[in-house]
Amino acid sequence: MSAFEDRTRRCQQRLSAVGADAAVLFPSTNLFYASGFREEPGERHLFLVIPSDGDPAFVAPEMYDAQIRDASWVEDLRLWSDGDDPAQVVADLAAEFEIRGGHLLVDDTMWARFTQDLRETLPEATFGLASEVFDDLRMRKDDAELDSLRRAGEVADRVSVEIRELGEEAIGMTETELADEIERRLAAAGGEEVAFGTIAGSGPNGAKPHHRHEDREIRRGDPVVLDFGASVDGYPGDQTRTVVFAGDPPEGYEEVHETVRKAQQAAIEATEPGVPAEEIDRAAREVIENAGYGEEFVHRTGHGVGLDVHEDPYIVAGNETELEAGMVFSVEPGIYLPGEFGVRIEDLVVVTESGCERLNDSPRTWESL
Repeated sequence: MSAFEDRTRRCQQRLSAVGADAAVLFPSTNLFYASGFREEPGERHLFLVIPSDGDPAFVAPEMYDAQIRDASWVEDLRLWSDGDDPAQVVADLAAEFEIRGGHLLVDDTMWARFTQDLRETLPEATFGLASEVFDDLRMRKDDAELDSLRRAGEVADRVSVEIRELGEEAIGMTETELADEIERRLAAAGGEEVAFGTIAGSGPNGAKPHHRHEDREIRRGDPVVLDFGASVDGYPGDQTRTVVFAGDPPEGYEEVHETVRKAQQAAIEATEPGVPAEEIDRAAREVIENAGYGEEFVHRTGHGVGLDVHEDPYIVAGNETELEAGMVFSVEPGIYLPGEFGVRIEDLVVVTESGCERLNDSPRTWESL
């Protein structure tokens, strides 16, 4: 049994447990997770229907026949041509699966036009969201997923070191030029595509946690927040370092950087099975609060990472989800001083049977190499 089929069978168990009759997936990370077939959303009806019992089936345009068969373990394809009515194909499949009046969980990201079509085609059915099943399934990564995430971490580590080595060469570059250089090196290191918009926030721009990059030139002594990653097999890397490429940093910077480093280390040391996610957030936050910067830590400590760069579990106050082996998330405390600079240090970790494993191991110091 392939990893994709195993995930689908576990999905079916969850469907039964929550009283749902089927999941209807749209081109999305959920569809890839269950089937192995990856596609972007488009104008045509393309669904994977997973009943709570039995084998799943694709409803797909006939132009996708060979692509789906090459990529997916699912053998049942209900194909339609551009001259057909796909709603009728859906209705016929629903009748065969005996789910016309059932409770169906649709992909959270399914476009409104398709959910509306489903409601009109299956007026007796009730609808919920597939996240009710998939969020729980996807929180615990299998061996294949962990292998991909480790390799994505290695790509980010390699580029992190290379970018530090720029040293004086980075002075005078714009943030955008530096971000472009990072993305070029991610591709050269084996990344398939950029996992998210690269952040290169220099000087006061670093105090904006989600600043991307602009035409500001990097100056001597500027702290530069670098947050980037590339995907491997569809699984993203995500690492942040804050570096001063040359010159002396501003007053107070070394203290702030060391506080963030200690906060991250405290959170990682607190990570083990059975610990509520909110406790990891608390461990980081206490270090920063005790140093007098509590008001300047303005976001959660982390987020789950898998096929989506942001997914469960979220490392945030109020999340009582207990950590389990196989969960992967970021640990990324930060301190942001408006108008001055910001500092964030981020690694991905996987929960193990006795603690956690860091998926990133590039230097966490602030000096260039």
